[in-house]
Amino acid sequence: MSFGQGGASWGDPGSPGHDPHGSQDPYASRDPYASQGPYAAQPPYGTPQSQGPYAQEPVTQDSFTQDPFTQDPFAQNAFGPSNRFGSAERDPEDPYGTQTPDWGALADASAARARRKRWLLIGGGVLATGAIAAIVATTVVSANKGDASASDRTSGQLPPAAELPAGTTEPEPAFSSVAPPPPPDPKDYVSSAEKDTAPLTAETLFPDDKLTAADRVYRKGATTTTTNCAAAAQGALGSILASNSCDQVIRATFSKDGVAVTVGVAVFGQEAQALKAKEQTQGGIASLSGAGVPTFCRAPSICRKTANSYGRYVYFTVGGFTSGRNVTKADQDVFTTGDDVAEFTFQQILARGRTQASAAATRPVDD
Repeated sequence: MSFGQGGASWGDPGSPGHDPHGSQDPYASRDPYASQGPYAAQPPYGTPQSQGPYAQEPVTQDSFTQDPFTQDPFAQNAFGPSNRFGSAERDPEDPYGTQTPDWGALADASAARARRKRWLLIGGGVLATGAIAAIVATTVVSANKGDASASDRTSGQLPPAAELPAGTTEPEPAFSSVAPPPPPDPKDYVSSAEKDTAPLTAETLFPDDKLTAADRVYRKGATTTTTNCAAAAQGALGSILASNSCDQVIRATFSKDGVAVTVGVAVFGQEAQALKAKEQTQGGIASLSGAGVPTFCRAPSICRKTANSYGRYVYFTVGGFTSGRNVTKADQDVFTTGDDVAEFTFQQILARGRTQASAAATRPVDD
């Protein structure tokens, strides 16, 4: 065979006699690069021998050399790895599939799958968070239903009040036009026997053994009560008490440093009787001795005498020296002792009226 002009080249279909492998080349039709000339490409795996001890059978594709796993980018067929992500045709420069896979394309595909997975995870997390927030909001709204929310209370805003129907007005508080009765007057309860029903004795009027006024302390002596009002008086006072229907006379004596004072409380049924007896007063109450106090203020001794009234009570005092000495205007200790005993007696009668008035104010109407 000559490489000069006019020489037949290998593989010339018009010159079968010059084909060293014969005309039945099983690879002739599979050679994508078959061409004319001395450098025509050879069959892929060497030239099979058709004769001799080392004769080879023609190489054909079978079911085991094909790529049954089209989803595997690295599956191989008889011609090498299939290029799943590349061109469907084989690379002219590498007809036997000796080039490595397109790693860039594989990396891009893997990154795309990772991104899709990551976005799916993120989306699922967002949906889960939204669902939890909706559940919490529903719970809070249900708990605060029917009342102002915490934010409204904090900001001072409350839900609007329900509107009243047209022509309807809210009821206004009603006030009685009748003024409440005044509290009972204590004097009313010591002005007549009908109201003045509390126990009345020397012990209720003069309960203590001592009488204290400011820094002065007087010792209580004898006490007595009698319904014979005239027997408890001296001079004309006895007949005056009897003529005005005196009910009883209660007496008590207090003394201090040689000065003694006897107070006598004449009790009448009505205030008018007491006032009349006070206006007619002559003479005086008889002094009461005993319990350590000697007889005093008896004739012819001169003593200090007083008369006052409150309600149905008239209270008289007589005071002087236990020695029998006459009292003069200069004996201030006698005047002070008489005033202290008279004031104490008035306060006891007044307290009696206050106690009964207070009890009447709290008593049920049915009573």
